[in-house]
Amino acid sequence: MLGWDGKAARYVWTAGCIVFLVWLVYNIRDTLFVFIVALLFAYLLWPLVDFLDRRMPGRSRLPALALVYLALIGVLSVVGIVVGSHLVADANALAARLPDVIARFHGAPPAAAGPKTNALLSAVERQLANHSQELVALLPKAALGLVERSKSLVFIVLVPVLSFFFLKDGREIYDAFIACLAEGAHRNTAESLARDLHVLLAQYMRALVIQGGVAAVCYGIAFALIGVPYAVLLATMTFFLEFIPMVGPFVGGVVVALVAIVSGTDHLLLIFLFIIVFRAFQDYLVSPHLMSTGMQLHPLLVIFGVLAGASVAGVPGSFLSVPILATLRIVYRAWLARTHREMTI
Repeated sequence: MLGWDGKAARYVWTAGCIVFLVWLVYNIRDTLFVFIVALLFAYLLWPLVDFLDRRMPGRSRLPALALVYLALIGVLSVVGIVVGSHLVADANALAARLPDVIARFHGAPPAAAGPKTNALLSAVERQLANHSQELVALLPKAALGLVERSKSLVFIVLVPVLSFFFLKDGREIYDAFIACLAEGAHRNTAESLARDLHVLLAQYMRALVIQGGVAAVCYGIAFALIGVPYAVLLATMTFFLEFIPMVGPFVGGVVVALVAIVSGTDHLLLIFLFIIVFRAFQDYLVSPHLMSTGMQLHPLLVIFGVLAGASVAGVPGSFLSVPILATLRIVYRAWLARTHREMTI
């Protein structure tokens, strides 16, 4: 006999809410990404803001925030003036050299090269000749794509603004969220999760910035000593690529090697040795030490997360893969702890 099953209705309602939530998150994913980046940027500034706030009179956090943002603007201005000129010069020099490099493929292979090298260069030359028209036709489409993407520059302005409000009103937002939960196990679990996530995000952003800074300084100094052209451009590129786990450093090494080959430097062996030694130093000494707190993710899981994130959401997915996996790990451990407590009662 048909009748109303309250338990089944609750399951259906829960499943419907989950499906609706997934659909909503997917449709507002770009906006969510901006807010997540703003939250991570706020965690990057939070230690300095908290340090100044504890030592300044009054209960308002605005003076500390104002000092931090003024200092940030000043540092970015100085770095932009000092590094920006060298960066533009390196980029222009590399762009001016590319036509000569492309023209080199249309010349005869070096006489000293072996038959295999000659065959490889001939094959590359044939492919460039056969598909040159297609490559040229793609340039206008790529330019239009860049114009369409230019609206995302607004998000760059939004990130520090949103981070300001996260830093200013973060505690009030947290208290309001916790107040919505009833006293008991649910509130205790939420507070425990919030504490763990707070440590996780703060440590993760600190680790990324330190890793990027170490990579940029080491690459810049080594390339300047070796005599690699475009040292400032390559060092700046490696700083940002360090923010993408696993994939970013690999891409950076490949780009550095290609630029060194294209530039015709005589120190290729030194460059390759430096990349190998530095990656061993960064990946097995610096990164494990920085990521030891809160992350504790197996390298295979990190690689899977980065590749899966890139498949789902491109570069943003790769960037957010590690904190998302670490967050899921924290939630899973909290669920196991709660289940264990319920079974022992």
